[in-house]
Amino acid sequence: MMEGNPRQTIIDIACRLEKAGLNKVAAGNVSIRSGGRFLITPSGMPPGRLRPRDIVEVDFDGYWEGDVAPSSEWRFHRDILALRPEFGAVVHTHAPFCTTLAVLRRDIPAFHYMVAMAGGKDIRCAPYATFGSQELSDHAVAALEGRKACLLANHGMIACGETAEKALSLAIEVESLAEQYWRALQIGEPVILDDAEMDRVIEKFKTYGPANRGR
Repeated sequence: MMEGNPRQTIIDIACRLEKAGLNKVAAGNVSIRSGGRFLITPSGMPPGRLRPRDIVEVDFDGYWEGDVAPSSEWRFHRDILALRPEFGAVVHTHAPFCTTLAVLRRDIPAFHYMVAMAGGKDIRCAPYATFGSQELSDHAVAALEGRKACLLANHGMIACGETAEKALSLAIEVESLAEQYWRALQIGEPVILDDAEMDRVIEKFKTYGPANRGR
């Protein structure tokens, strides 16, 4: 599940999140599974300043070594990667439209079929807890049950994927959906697709993408 040099991959993803407007300065964090451990962005360092040696290696007991501390959110990265073996990377952002919905503590319902890209019929908003806390991690893990992405109340969003590239792509997609939903709410309450339709979409997404051409 690692891509090339995983330390450089983390830096590249962090820089692309900033360039896409999903994070600013030192907000957000990125992790990649690395054998029996995981690599994660350090605490409080902007992407443009990161060097491979700044990426912190953490084990699943929470131990790390080095001159810089891991992101304050290392707990939910660890717990997600530990509990969801299908994920190889986790991306956390303070993306503006996701955060706008999160401060309202709104889920993103099935207003658009692309919501199914996050793995289910909606994108849940996890309850609020202090950043960096085990309570926040527990809430995030619960909101991600059967899902690849969630919002964090009064905070931001999490997107996960088999690879860091897929986690980044999903984060961008979820932010786009959050923007569309927010815009629709300025006019009224969107029409929500029913469960039967979302079940059909979820099934179709199982064979969606270049790897499934010809099927």
